[in-house]
Amino acid sequence: MSDQLLDPGENEINAAPDVVNESVGTTPQVPSLETSPVVELDPKKKKSKKWLWIAIASAVIIALAIVGYFLATAPAKIASKSSVRIGLSLDTYQESRWEKDRQYIKERAEASGAKVTTMIADGDDQLQIEQVENLISQRVDVLVIVPHDAKTIAPVIEEAHKAGIKVLSYDRLILDSDVDIYVSFDNEQVGKNSAQYVVDALATKTGAKIAYVGGAPTDNNATLIKKGVMSVLTPLIASGKVKLVYDVPTADWKPDLAYTSLKAYLDKGNVVDGVIAANDGTAFGAIRALQESGINGIPVTGQDAELTAIQRLIAGTQLMTNYKSIKSLASQAVDIAIDMAHGKAPTQNAKINNGFKDVPSYLLTPVPVTKANIDATVIKDGYYTTAEVYGP
Repeated sequence: MSDQLLDPGENEINAAPDVVNESVGTTPQVPSLETSPVVELDPKKKKSKKWLWIAIASAVIIALAIVGYFLATAPAKIASKSSVRIGLSLDTYQESRWEKDRQYIKERAEASGAKVTTMIADGDDQLQIEQVENLISQRVDVLVIVPHDAKTIAPVIEEAHKAGIKVLSYDRLILDSDVDIYVSFDNEQVGKNSAQYVVDALATKTGAKIAYVGGAPTDNNATLIKKGVMSVLTPLIASGKVKLVYDVPTADWKPDLAYTSLKAYLDKGNVVDGVIAANDGTAFGAIRALQESGINGIPVTGQDAELTAIQRLIAGTQLMTNYKSIKSLASQAVDIAIDMAHGKAPTQNAKINNGFKDVPSYLLTPVPVTKANIDATVIKDGYYTTAEVYGP
């Protein structure tokens, strides 16, 4: 708006032209008609109005700049349902179960409108760190991590949080970190189940010699499983009902290492009456060592319900395995991951301390599987087909 005042003369209506008076034949002069002059704005008021508009415009510009800045720099972000991206970091494909985890996670995510980017570390700690950092740089909304080493991976959790990315510790708990949620099975219960089945099978034998073939020292699950095992064995050891004659962990859960270690023990002339193995892979290694040492028919337990383990149940070389419904675990993890991407608090039913804090957790219940209930568990759930278990 111009600050210059209008000239009053420019707002006047000039005198009307002569009008012919047809009744008398003359053309009288009509007095000049003049409208009321336009009311002018007070210069001070006009100047105030101008600066008011300038102030409003400036405020809008500043507000937009502030909003733009926070949108560009704020780490937290809420993903829309259709745009949720999950970064899945797997330790390994060594055990066949991890293929199922990946498959079920992908299926559940896609059914929910989310996308999954998967990276597999092949048991390499540094590679897993680099892969997780890669996923962070891709700006995924949530990280789902199965750590190889529960402590080594911890520093990247802080990196993820700085980028506004939530972290779900899947099946294995990440230690010494501010992880957002832990989704797994009750691994102490896994250990209790495995120990109890061996103890019950040896109920008539006093002083039964039991071997414990442990899991990977780097995996907190192995710690939890052993805790469950010892909660069953400790009072029995104290009463002399059983003896724990062998207690050795297995690096990276490798069946060959479980085999060589137990075989070396048996080659010295030692004997065992039962074996509690931390998973089905280590159970396989133990059974091989037992058979080569001429020890058959003793109770051996494990976990994961691997197909080969189910077939050993049928053959009678393994007594029990803990079935952990991977489909249920994967579905729960994906649902929680999507909730966190939307800014919702994760569903939880427990808390597990990881050395840094009591981590909100969601724990599922493992199911003991023996030869007697194969059909009612892994086959009924569609985990395996009848043909896969029993053959065509």
